[in-house]
Amino acid sequence: MREILPIASAAQVRRYARRLMLRYPRQLAGALLLHGCAAVAGLGLPWLVGRLIDEVKDGTSTATVDTIALAIAGCVVVCAAFTRYATYVSARLGERILAELREDFVSRALSVPLSTLERAGTGDLLTRTTRDVDTLARTVRYALPEILVACVMGGFAIGALFLLGPALAVPLVFGVPIIWAGTRWYLRRAPEGYLRENAAYADITDGLAETVDGARTVEALGTQARRAARTDDDIRRSFRAEQYTLRLRTVFFPLAEIGYVVPVVATLFAGGFYYSWGWATLGQVTAAVLYVQQLVDPIDRLLSWLDELQVGAASLARVLGVGSAESVDKGVRPPAGAGVMAARDVRFSYVDGRDVLHGVDLTLAPGERLAMVGPSGAGKSTLGRLLAGIHRPRTGSITVDGVVLADLPLDELRRQVALVTQEHHVFLGTLRENLTMVRPGATDDEVRAALAAVDALDWAVGLPDGLDTQVGGAGAAPTSGASALSPAQAQQLALARLVLADPHTLVLDEATSLIDPRAARHLERSLAGVLSGRTVIAIAHRLFSAHDADRVAVVEDGRISELGPHHELVEAGGAYASLWRSWHGSSQRQTDELAGVSGS
Repeated sequence: MREILPIASAAQVRRYARRLMLRYPRQLAGALLLHGCAAVAGLGLPWLVGRLIDEVKDGTSTATVDTIALAIAGCVVVCAAFTRYATYVSARLGERILAELREDFVSRALSVPLSTLERAGTGDLLTRTTRDVDTLARTVRYALPEILVACVMGGFAIGALFLLGPALAVPLVFGVPIIWAGTRWYLRRAPEGYLRENAAYADITDGLAETVDGARTVEALGTQARRAARTDDDIRRSFRAEQYTLRLRTVFFPLAEIGYVVPVVATLFAGGFYYSWGWATLGQVTAAVLYVQQLVDPIDRLLSWLDELQVGAASLARVLGVGSAESVDKGVRPPAGAGVMAARDVRFSYVDGRDVLHGVDLTLAPGERLAMVGPSGAGKSTLGRLLAGIHRPRTGSITVDGVVLADLPLDELRRQVALVTQEHHVFLGTLRENLTMVRPGATDDEVRAALAAVDALDWAVGLPDGLDTQVGGAGAAPTSGASALSPAQAQQLALARLVLADPHTLVLDEATSLIDPRAARHLERSLAGVLSGRTVIAIAHRLFSAHDADRVAVVEDGRISELGPHHELVEAGGAYASLWRSWHGSSQRQTDELAGVSGS
């Protein structure tokens, strides 16, 4: 089964929730005060009804009845007013807490190392971003205020019952064992069940996302039945997980119903004896029964929302767990030297026991251009990702001026080393915003210079609104009102971002693969001029990149089999020379064919 992102422990969830609630003490105190006032106003009703019964029993005037009736109406109005403002204040507090939770989650999600995300798959993070955050929003908006109200109302109702007569509060104990035992049984099983349920949803999302993204490949290979079977298996696991939590609820809720109905019956039964023995008046018994009946609503709320609280706690554990995947700042500071990068005895595996890199040694001088070539699957991209700090070697080390690359804080690492692959993304917004996101203070002249460096200035200024044109989408239908960029333009945009970011080391993994070969060579030479003085590691199948590099590393079977300048490797007559002759001959034939087509 695919590894998932970490999940926070119960202790971490409690600490975070407590810290978040106590961050707004005045708002929390105000909400508690208003709910308390609403509860006090509501508690006057049973006492007034009890007094009315005693007055009528003893014989009273119409004026007294009218006065008590007006007092009851006043309690209802006051209770409604306090409840309205208490709900408003609680809702505002909940929205403020929710906003902070969302901001915190975004920062946590953006700090997840790419290697961790690749192992876990995007489905798990997507489920936490959507379903878990939405569940948490429901808990914060509704469950927390309702539980707050239930606790305040329940506490005041029990207090009023004791003030009415301690003996009348005794029947309450009959419901305690049932509620306590049922709640304890439920809480011991619910957290794990809801975590398993959410993980099952993540598997479904992950499988569907893979199928949709690779729909053409699935169709070409005829693996529709296999993908459908995978989805069916995921749904079955999800069904079993939901079935388990449903079974918990079908046991817990009936027990809870019995637990808070029993005290009402017991109070009526005991109250009858108290009245017959002269220990309580009929009005006191009536008020006691009403107070116990009033307890049913807060207890019902508390237990009903307790289930929602368990779901929310499980979602909060998954949301907080994203932060556990952050790179830990070990106090390592960025290198202060010239930027010598060195790989020593580097071994790496995606699956335990199956290394894809075997003892790689490589040293890069500051400002050197290195081209990595070799057959597909040889380990070029993997080595490039290690040199970019995306992955940590299984054994060995990759350092910059003696500092272990993977030990740098994530934000500092990204400033030091940048990776550009065939994968790219155009964010919804203006072209300028897509570029300046890597350097918000960049001027228009700097933006235009970056676009010119990647041969993109002409088409950029030719857009309807120039740099202010809304873009979004690459090679697909754009968002309404936005212009879609072609895959080649999106790749140029990614390279222009790189020029603006200006890191000291760049790893280019087929970074110009979507651009016409002749235009790509011109682009790479333009980039070389702009990025002069920076270390560049170019992974490419087009060998003109190797021809223009200072050195060429030939990667075969997870090892560097040849290393040296282009002309020396060609003269050596080894693997690189064979690649060069094969590629050069193929490129010449393509050029001749294109020339023939143009001539005709």
